[in-house]
Amino acid sequence: MTNEKIPFALKRERDWKMRGNIVNAECEEPVMRGQCGIMGNCLASSAKVEAAHSSRTTSRVSKTSPSSVPSNLSIQSYCEASDVSSLPTPRSEGEILSSPNLKAFAFNELKNATRNFRPDSLLGEGGFGCVYKGWIDEHTFTASKPGSGMVVAVKKLKPEGLQGHKEWLTEVDYLGQLHHQNLVKLIGYCVEGENRLLVYEFMSKGSLENHLFRRGLQPLSWSVRMKVAIGAARGLSFLHNAQSQVIYRDFKASNILLDADFNPKLSDFGLAKAGPTGDRTHVSTQVMGTQGYAAPEYVATGRLTAKSDVYSFGVVLLELLSGRRAVDRTKAGVEQNLVEWTKPYLGDKRKLFRIMDTKLGGQYPQKGAYMAATLALQCLNREAKARPPMTEVLETLEQIAASKTVGRNNQSEQKRVHIPARKCKVQMGAL
Repeated sequence: MTNEKIPFALKRERDWKMRGNIVNAECEEPVMRGQCGIMGNCLASSAKVEAAHSSRTTSRVSKTSPSSVPSNLSIQSYCEASDVSSLPTPRSEGEILSSPNLKAFAFNELKNATRNFRPDSLLGEGGFGCVYKGWIDEHTFTASKPGSGMVVAVKKLKPEGLQGHKEWLTEVDYLGQLHHQNLVKLIGYCVEGENRLLVYEFMSKGSLENHLFRRGLQPLSWSVRMKVAIGAARGLSFLHNAQSQVIYRDFKASNILLDADFNPKLSDFGLAKAGPTGDRTHVSTQVMGTQGYAAPEYVATGRLTAKSDVYSFGVVLLELLSGRRAVDRTKAGVEQNLVEWTKPYLGDKRKLFRIMDTKLGGQYPQKGAYMAATLALQCLNREAKARPPMTEVLETLEQIAASKTVGRNNQSEQKRVHIPARKCKVQMGAL
């Protein structure tokens, strides 16, 4: 692990939650984050369920790693799909762990549920630790025999893990109180001795990252991509418009989990932070996030706003359109950075096909694709204030989905887009 003194603790495309100094909820000290193993395996498989949950924590508890915990976070239900009441501030660790919405599991219960954390129950592994598949009774939540009861994902913190207790507690706090159809559900937790575990609903389709970039999986159709974009936008909009705003701070493809019907849910709230209050326009905090997704002004200044999440959403929207990663070291030159490579083509209807995912086979509505590309360009505006709020982003995406241009039977618009072979090689222009 490297701890270079750089303004932005780079977190690879996959995931990186780093071990740092213990921070105080009143005043966050800089926490350098190095790179941790491949959490993406965890998050990218069905285990991505591991990262599968959001959290919220208001406390003065120490935690080794990235997510800073707001000291006075009070969140109330905003969306009709949510179920949250006004929260007390601040909350002690004891108050967080006594949430009536969560079950406190005994360590032996989770050992039984995962068959003693056997290797064949392993779903994935990352910086936090390992994620295992388990079974519990859907009524009593007690361990049940494999193949019976409710399937869950059990995330087990490594004692020497890169994230640590504070981030674990943040997950418990946020997910114990925030409920929305597009946030992964946290069922319970275990804190026993040095053991720290989280129990989530099982998301059978794994992560969006897997479906976009992993070979061997069925390519996502245009309609499914729009469905994922809309659901993820709803989740972010809910967080941003809560009575006490929540900034997600780590929006990316590996943190978007999909259920059996490809309904998306945001997961891994370890970096979530309370938004500015009163006359404040931003929150000043240690820069943490994932390379390629973090907003440029946040990386440069440490000033965090909801518009930072909007930028990250724009990057993921580009990934949905292009089928390429935000950062891809296997590419050459400007193509390594998705935003830099695509920007010259996003506003040009005639050239847009050059950055569209070839796995779509040309089966996408040209007008709808252009509308989505234009929206992505707006989200990626270097001026944070010029980016649209997530409510507007959601509204535009819903218009795209509702438009006749997305209809399967509209052959004039849903026609196959033919890409001339000689034009596939694109000259890369400057931004």
